[in-house]
Amino acid sequence: MSDLALAVRQVRYVNRSFWRNPAAAFFTFVFPLIFMVIFNVLFGGGSTAEGFTAADFFTPGIIVYSIVTACYTNIAMSVVITREDGILKRIRGTPLPAWAYLVGRILHAVLIGALLVVIVAAFGALFYDVRVPWDRLPALVLTLVLGAGTLCALGLAVSSLVPNADAAPAVVNASIFPLLFISNVFIRLQDPPAWLDIAGKVFPIRHFADAMLGVYDPLTSGSGFAWGDLGVIALWGLAGVILTIRFFSWEPHAK
Repeated sequence: MSDLALAVRQVRYVNRSFWRNPAAAFFTFVFPLIFMVIFNVLFGGGSTAEGFTAADFFTPGIIVYSIVTACYTNIAMSVVITREDGILKRIRGTPLPAWAYLVGRILHAVLIGALLVVIVAAFGALFYDVRVPWDRLPALVLTLVLGAGTLCALGLAVSSLVPNADAAPAVVNASIFPLLFISNVFIRLQDPPAWLDIAGKVFPIRHFADAMLGVYDPLTSGSGFAWGDLGVIALWGLAGVILTIRFFSWEPHAK
């Protein structure tokens, strides 16, 4: 069997393992919708004079959160757990190529992220009358693919910093959750303090959220490509790849 066929089989294996845990699968898909409903209830009390509603903001924001969950949080935590259980070490000693195993995990995460995007976009369109930006589909696809790839690379890189499986939830969530509040994901930043605005723009989540908002924004014209934001996301993705190559470990960390 070729290495490519092994990679495809690994995607199928990871996908099958995911769906055989129905509780985890259920909350993976329901949790973003719960956030969307709560935020629209709390902040959806009207619209601007031009017709921009809270749902127009929270739909792309929750899409970004969904990609973060699938491609960053889940990858980082699952890799740490499998590493500390000795599974990665045993896989490294099998004929399965290392890259095929990692590609299997990454492609599975991207597929789950894509399904979440469809669910959130459909939920926004059906229940909050949010326009699906079909006219900006190329920009939407490029933004999602670049964002998902970057977050996967960063998730693998961050996994090398987590000392053990017990610390994984705390470290991974601490590295991403505060950014969701200062990056136009959970809260729409309007005239924030300069230092907070600069802090958000240092990291890729802010640029991912702004690029997605630009695609969804019904008040703007154009193709929807936010080239400046996409460039920053790509640079973070490159950094994630370099750090993963340099520091990724297949061995459990020393106790």
